[in-house]
Amino acid sequence: MARYFIDVDSRLQRLYLWEPYPEGDMLIREYRVSTAKNGLGEQSGSYRTPRGRHRIAEKIGAGQPLYAVFKARVPTGEIWSRELALEKPGCDWILTRILWLEGMEAGKNKGGTVDSHERYIYIHGTDEEHLIGTPVSHGCIRMKNQDVAELFDLVEVGAEVHIS
Repeated sequence: MARYFIDVDSRLQRLYLWEPYPEGDMLIREYRVSTAKNGLGEQSGSYRTPRGRHRIAEKIGAGQPLYAVFKARVPTGEIWSRELALEKPGCDWILTRILWLEGMEAGKNKGGTVDSHERYIYIHGTDEEHLIGTPVSHGCIRMKNQDVAELFDLVEVGAEVHIS
């Protein structure tokens, strides 16, 4: 069983990292995040953040520098900069670390056209750190790069993630 679990509150645009205890869960960290501009929803192609119970299926990017650029979950060797962004306008940058989510609720966020893993739903770093705290993503959960690197080091594959 994973040591910590994550709760994402889309209304407050916050991610909470909890440690479970029999006498009551203890809050370990709280981070501002950005969920989807289009709101919550599970349908493929909706560009919405899926609700419900998930788990971290894969952790990608250990040892990469802050602002490392990923394409198809592989580091490109580039480090994001304003100059790089000008060369590639309109890019939805995946930076620093990736926590790839897998739905745990068949028919809600697992399987068929609602599968969070097949939709490539991640917790990841972004170039738009100034927008963290407002819903602006295309479905993923965006974090500041320093924050996602810290979270990455704290959580394990298999840790539960609840999105509400």
